[in-house]
Amino acid sequence: MHRQRCTRIIATLGPASSDVETIKKLSDAGADVFRLNMSHGTHRDIGLIHSAIREVESDTGRAIGILADLQGPKLRVGVFDGDKVELAQGQEFTLDMDEKPGTQKRVCLPHPEIYQAVEKGTDLLLDDGKIRLSIKKVEDGRIITTVAVGGVISNRKGVNVPNAILPMAALTVKDKKDLDFVLNLGVDWVGLSFVQRPEDVQEAKDIVGEQAKVLAKLEKPAALYALDEIIALSDAVMVARGDMGVELPMEEVPAKQKKIIRHARRAGKPVVVATQMMESMILSPVPTRAEVSDVANAVFDGTDAIMLSAETAAGQYPVEAVSHMDRIAQTVEREPSYRKAQNTEETLREATSADALSAAAKQIAATLEAAVIVTYTTSGSTAIRAARERPKTSLLVLTPNQSTARRLTIVWGLNCVHTEDATNFQDMIDKACQISVKYKFAAMKDRIVITAGMPFGTPGKTNVIRIARIQSYHEE
Repeated sequence: MHRQRCTRIIATLGPASSDVETIKKLSDAGADVFRLNMSHGTHRDIGLIHSAIREVESDTGRAIGILADLQGPKLRVGVFDGDKVELAQGQEFTLDMDEKPGTQKRVCLPHPEIYQAVEKGTDLLLDDGKIRLSIKKVEDGRIITTVAVGGVISNRKGVNVPNAILPMAALTVKDKKDLDFVLNLGVDWVGLSFVQRPEDVQEAKDIVGEQAKVLAKLEKPAALYALDEIIALSDAVMVARGDMGVELPMEEVPAKQKKIIRHARRAGKPVVVATQMMESMILSPVPTRAEVSDVANAVFDGTDAIMLSAETAAGQYPVEAVSHMDRIAQTVEREPSYRKAQNTEETLREATSADALSAAAKQIAATLEAAVIVTYTTSGSTAIRAARERPKTSLLVLTPNQSTARRLTIVWGLNCVHTEDATNFQDMIDKACQISVKYKFAAMKDRIVITAGMPFGTPGKTNVIRIARIQSYHEE
């Protein structure tokens, strides 16, 4: 169960990877978390995949996280007479609320919130940015535009509004139905798409409560204006580079990615980098050199997890994609410059015993060359504090809550074991030593560093740090 890398891997499941055998291969290859894309498949399909993941978890004995990624509000044009038209650069083109099939001069845009948010000079992007319309005039139920970049546009293509905050909630009616379903299934993380404001995150958290953790997907430029507030409210964030690369000039996306990672790390929140990381592996058994560099740079930047989308959901080489990503991350983490990079970003610590002890554990383990830092946690907060210190020493998390073990699989460096909580101080030491040896984190005569909270089983009460030697299971 001990991964040879700290950066975690999220693999999206789909038609190419939804059976138990393939999920087992993906887990063995290095996938730590599986993503269920709620944009595709019925609730029955999703339920069957969820059951398959839990079957693999039971067989392997390794905690597996499940992320249910909500579709979010998808803005689309209507249909065209003949299914498609070609727009010429410089021509006038109108968007309106008329549901009649579109022509070369107009098409239905059935989203009144867009009409409220845009004005003259605003650009609209259609079909992932392939078509660009410049707004000349906004009237009641009509947006008159000039085609800045033309091309063929077909039925129900997506619409992006780069420079506007749309007056719409991040959770649609479909999302709320999907959310109710996946929470009843028992997923560990909920991905919230198209977050624009902190209020979007708060709405989701109010519904989710303690049933799961909320991951905010940052793909709208508007979210970057409230970045720190969104990070503060979220349990984790994702750099979702798909729509971000449509609504922002593509050359700006790498800098935004680094900024989001930096701010999330400073706040001590897990951060995921996603979209097109190894896109060529949908059809190819090996990634391009540029893709390898992209994955490596995300790892160097200190991201907690890297994600595969269509590569594992619909690609021809899902297991190979995970294997390549695993090897890239392992290789980067062996580089001396990787460790130096992790130490340059300092997390803002709070004046709490838990933060102080997590920082101390890293220093003590390094000074004593301890084999492992063992952290007891109930809610997972102590383990996350330990991970955000980015210690060179391996991190072993012991928790009595299976749900906590699963939720922590997305976090950098955490190796989680579901076990009964310690009953007393000596049991705390003995259990830490025994499990460290059992899972090959340490051997006889090794030192280990233990952090825990007393009284045992009380969330958020980390107040003990101890050094133990494996030889006799007694505290030094």
